[in-house]
Amino acid sequence: MAGREKTLRRVYQVQDIIAAMERWAPAALAYEWDRAGLHTGAPDDTVKKVVACLTVTEAVLAGARKAQAEMIVSHHPLIWEPLRTLRTDQPQARLCVELAAAGIACFSAHTSLDVAPGGVNALLAAKLGLEQPRVLFPAPQGAQVKLVTFVPESHLRAVRDAMAAAGAGVIGEYTYCSFFAPGTGTFLPSAKAVPFSGQKGKVNEEPELRLEMLTPKAWLGDVLKAMRSAHPYEEPAYDIVTLENRDTSIGLGMRGELPKGMTLAALAREVCQALEVSHVRIVDDPKRRVQRVGVLGGSGGGEIAKLPQDLDVYVTGDVRYHDAWEAVARGIAVIDAGHGGTEKFIAPAIADYLSRELPGLRTRAISEPDLFRPVLRQE
Repeated sequence: MAGREKTLRRVYQVQDIIAAMERWAPAALAYEWDRAGLHTGAPDDTVKKVVACLTVTEAVLAGARKAQAEMIVSHHPLIWEPLRTLRTDQPQARLCVELAAAGIACFSAHTSLDVAPGGVNALLAAKLGLEQPRVLFPAPQGAQVKLVTFVPESHLRAVRDAMAAAGAGVIGEYTYCSFFAPGTGTFLPSAKAVPFSGQKGKVNEEPELRLEMLTPKAWLGDVLKAMRSAHPYEEPAYDIVTLENRDTSIGLGMRGELPKGMTLAALAREVCQALEVSHVRIVDDPKRRVQRVGVLGGSGGGEIAKLPQDLDVYVTGDVRYHDAWEAVARGIAVIDAGHGGTEKFIAPAIADYLSRELPGLRTRAISEPDLFRPVLRQE
């Protein structure tokens, strides 16, 4: 019981929550133009409770205060355009001032969470029941490197397992993928060295295994840290080899198939139910049969021109007039479920993830209301 009490009372720091989020969606996966990160608070601030949300609003701040939370984790960045003043008669500046005054840290994981495996778009595809889901638009952030190190046979598995746990060695549905081969390493320890094997003052020749593992570039820092931690050598040697390979699990949007074909109107109703939105907009004949589906949470209307031609329908948000005509010209139906509608489920996902990743941390998700409501016309 005493151990359980200690776990329940666990206090973390802001930097612990950020580190946990970056294990899911490393900052290196974000697009260069993104504004995500820590916007209020300090890395060493203590945190007992976190509120998760899609967008930081006055209602979210009120909810965080009521919950006595010390930190907000959002998907959309709190600050997008630079604040030129801190005038409290301007809503966004006032919100930032109030957050800082309340001592509430605010961190966002934005485009990194859009492209990360298991992120916004993977969850959206799962919400809609898509089968055989895969990335819709490969992202340049999916670049991979090959990490090569040299270990004594006695520590091969420990080093490999540590690297794999940090994200190395993933090829499709396979994990712990590696290659190793025997060889001989040479070294001359200095008088201050503490060698794992061999003697100081002489050139040593030791049998070693060359260990190679693919690593997403975004996870390279974590993998190197894990390798060094598990490696028995004082100064482990390693190579980082740049590759043309891409991690196909990292990208923007997802595509897949419905278990069976249905009309566009029927799918639109299912989207409303699955995403808990009051209405959607559709482009194309409601009676059209669809089965091959592409999804992109948030503002995906501008990506229509890049869609694969074999899709039947595209589910996204923020579809503009000319985007819709582009879809018509390409023969792809569209369901616009709104920016918030296609992303709001990320808040409970963040809360659930953090509660699992950081035992004892209290979390709560604040749902975003449906901003756009249908107005029924009189027939």
